[in-house]
Amino acid sequence: MNSDCIFCRIIKGGLPARFVYKDNDLVAFHDTKPEAPVHVLIVPVEHIESINALEERHSAIISKMMLAAREIAEKLGIKDSGYKLVINVGRGAGQIIFHLHIHLIGGWNKV
Repeated sequence: MNSDCIFCRIIKGGLPARFVYKDNDLVAFHDTKPEAPVHVLIVPVEHIESINALEERHSAIISKMMLAAREIAEKLGIKDSGYKLVINVGRGAGQIIFHLHIHLIGGWNKV
């Protein structure tokens, strides 16, 4: 954990969030500035700065993040209508918080 990281603080309970998923490895919560009707952030509990900081030992958590995205999309009713998964890597690509996370975005045309 990184005490300066906003996501680490959310994970520890130091900042509020509207969680939609939580286990020992991952959390997912609604983005405070959504870009779509559904905008959830899927975040590993372990502080990993970005895709560029991944190591071979992280392969299971990346897989789990993808499977959680599918589960969350179903739970939020957008699995069949479609959704995007976005990972920004580095400041030049729009990464603002340097803790790996996936944006799950959708809900424009719920079936």
